[in-house]
Amino acid sequence: MAETRLCFVIAADPPNRLDKALSRDVPEAAALSRSRLARLLAEGAVRVNDALAENPKARVAEGDRIEITLEEASESHIGPEDIPLTVIHEDADLIVIDKPAGLVVHPAPGTPQGTLVNALLHHCGATLSGVGGVARPGIVHRIDKDTSGLLVVAKSDRAHQGLAAQFEKHTVIRHYLAIAHGVPDASDPRLRGIRGVSFEPGNIMKITSDLARHKHDRQRQAVLFGGGRHAVTRARVLESFGTPPALSLVECWLETGRTHQIRVHMAHAGHGLVGDPVYGGRRKLPLRALPPAGLTAARDFPRQALHAATLGFVHPVSGESMQFASPLPADMAGLIAALRGTEGASNALDEK
Repeated sequence: MAETRLCFVIAADPPNRLDKALSRDVPEAAALSRSRLARLLAEGAVRVNDALAENPKARVAEGDRIEITLEEASESHIGPEDIPLTVIHEDADLIVIDKPAGLVVHPAPGTPQGTLVNALLHHCGATLSGVGGVARPGIVHRIDKDTSGLLVVAKSDRAHQGLAAQFEKHTVIRHYLAIAHGVPDASDPRLRGIRGVSFEPGNIMKITSDLARHKHDRQRQAVLFGGGRHAVTRARVLESFGTPPALSLVECWLETGRTHQIRVHMAHAGHGLVGDPVYGGRRKLPLRALPPAGLTAARDFPRQALHAATLGFVHPVSGESMQFASPLPADMAGLIAALRGTEGASNALDEK
């Protein structure tokens, strides 16, 4: 396997541990994360002043010469598959995909193949420079199998680190479009009684809680107020459907990004998403409030009506601010068209 050697010198006032000094002084262009440096130390790939260094706690001094042996990225154990992709943007470091509903992002025991990662390995081929020493796409966030829309994937280690840092700091812009039961409104006394639900100016509903795996159903997330991971979702109504209103088109955006966050938060507020089989989205609809075509379309919608419509971030290498938009997929657009048969519904999405 081909090797390259990365050489640099420890700068002034180094930290008192080798691993911390390496993390501080390794050239930024090398894009070696702390975890990757730790593995390289353990593998015997680091030398200090020509002597093998394996102890991460060893002391170093200003002027010490560091040599790190880097092997060419190894092949991933995941196989490439020729699965069509809708590519919104691609460069040497990252790729933005408009994922269709039904496509799993990453292989798992129940879905070992036919995933987005398999498709990316085929699509990107030799342009993957390696993430963590393996020629694979770097998944920094996911959207559920039956949610459609935008996600960004790293093609290089430096992009993976930079994007992961932005997601950790919650600076990535992620806006979703969803079709929900009911119409969230600050004037609803029911919502004022639900813990974690509040309203901000502009009739924006804010849901704040912890989220963790459900105690009895490991496929679900549960709302907690202590003991889980902090999660914040905001939502505003774009359009309502029905007389009286029975469903609504809602724009949701994430301050944090947890598993099933929008779905479980909206259900907690009593506004579960149409078609959601996990969080109670298949509720009984009022027969006379919606037109027959809209009623049938909502009843039969085969997935959670959720679409990742906007994605914005700073390019981790160039520093350029980037933002992408995805139109509603045909199934959600068709559902909205059927629901708009109700008299008096505003066309807020077209005005947006």
